[in-house]
Amino acid sequence: MLTSGPDVTADPDPSTPGPSTPAASATTVAERPLAGFTIGITAARRADEFEALLVRRGAEVMHAPAIRIIPLADDAELQRVTAEIVADPPDVVIATTGIGFRGWMEAADGWGIAEDLVESLTRSTVLARGPKAKGSIRAAGLREEWSPPNESSSEVLDHLLAGDVEGKRIGVQLHGATTEWEPLPDLCEVLREAGAVVVPIPVYRWTPPADTGPMDQMIAAAIGCGIDAITFTSAPAVASMLGRAHDTGLLEPLLHALRTSVVPMCVGAVTAGPLHALQVPTVQPNRFRLGALARLIADELPRRATVLRVAGHDVTILSRSVVVDGEVRTLTAAGLALLKGLSRTPGRVVSRQALLAELPGGGDDTHAVETAMARLRTALGDPKMVQTVVKRGYRLSVDLEDEDVR
Repeated sequence: MLTSGPDVTADPDPSTPGPSTPAASATTVAERPLAGFTIGITAARRADEFEALLVRRGAEVMHAPAIRIIPLADDAELQRVTAEIVADPPDVVIATTGIGFRGWMEAADGWGIAEDLVESLTRSTVLARGPKAKGSIRAAGLREEWSPPNESSSEVLDHLLAGDVEGKRIGVQLHGATTEWEPLPDLCEVLREAGAVVVPIPVYRWTPPADTGPMDQMIAAAIGCGIDAITFTSAPAVASMLGRAHDTGLLEPLLHALRTSVVPMCVGAVTAGPLHALQVPTVQPNRFRLGALARLIADELPRRATVLRVAGHDVTILSRSVVVDGEVRTLTAAGLALLKGLSRTPGRVVSRQALLAELPGGGDDTHAVETAMARLRTALGDPKMVQTVVKRGYRLSVDLEDEDVR
C-alpha cells in the first residue's frame, strides 16, 4: 500500500474541511447506472424518446441533430417514378426503411394515386429490410414476401442473388443521399452488375441541419473530452458529423477522440459502417432498437470506466463529473480540470505550474491552482484524496502496492 513519504504534508490543507464535510453536490448511482455520464444524441427522429431512456438511467444528455430529413412529397422525380410503377409494376420492390415507405404512400395519397400504387404493388414481390419497413408495408395493406433476420442490406442482396435477377426489374427504395463519409452497400449498383434493371425510388433525402451550432459543440466536446459517448441511430447521421468535422478542419482530432476517449455507440452494423471504414471501433446491441441501445449503454459505459482507489475511496473520473463511492460529485470546471490533470499519471506528483496549464483560461498565477484545489477537496468530500507535496505540487493519494509513484 502506498504510504505518505517524508515530503507529504500530514494535513493536505488546513483550510479545507475534514472527511465528514458533505460534498457540494452528490447524487447516488445505485439505481441509476449512467449517473455522472454525459452522452451525445445525434438522432433527428425519436430523439425525445431516446433521451428519456438515457435520463431515466441517470445520464446527462447533449442533443445535436446531425441530419435533417426532407420528405419529397412534391418532388417531380418521385412522382414520375411512382407513375411508372403504377403503370408497370417491377418484379421486386425493396422497402429499406419504414419512414421512407410510409412517406412514399403519403406522397402518393397527396397525388391521388395511393390506391393505384398499392394495387400495383400487389403484383410485385415486396421485400422488407427490417421490422419497421415491414410494419409500414402492412399498414399500407400489403404483405412482404421476405425479411432478413438481421435486418441488413447485405442479407437482402444475398437473398436476391441466390436466385436469378438477370433482366428482372427491381424497385429499390432509397434512404437518403450518399457521400464519401457514408460508404454503405450500394444495392442499386450490385443489382445492376448482376444484370437487373433497377428502378430507384427516391422517397426522401437528408441534409445537414440548418443550424450546425449544436453539432459543432458536440464535436468540440468530443475532442476536449467533455463527453463520454456519442450515439448514432443512422448512417447519414454519422456521415453528416464526419463531413462537418472535415469541413471545419477537425476530422482527425474527432476520429482520434472516437478511437480513444469517447465511445461511439451505434444502433446497428449499417449505422456503424462509415466509422468502421475509418477504423473507428463501435459498440452495438444485438437488436437494432433504441431500447436495446439504451440498455447496452447502461451496461457498457460503467464497465469501461476506470476506477481508481484513492485514499480508501473508489473514484471514477468522467467527462464532466466524478463518482466517489457510488455518488456523483459535481465539480467546478476548474476542479474537474485539476482532477483530470492529476489522474493522467495517478499517484505521481504534478507541479503547480503544470496544473495551472490545465485550468480553463490558463494564467500565470499559481495561486489560482491553490484556490481551485481547496474547492476541489471540499467537493470530493475527503481532503486526503489529494495530497500536497511540499515545494513540488500535488498528487492523488492512489492506493498502490509496492510501487514508487513519487
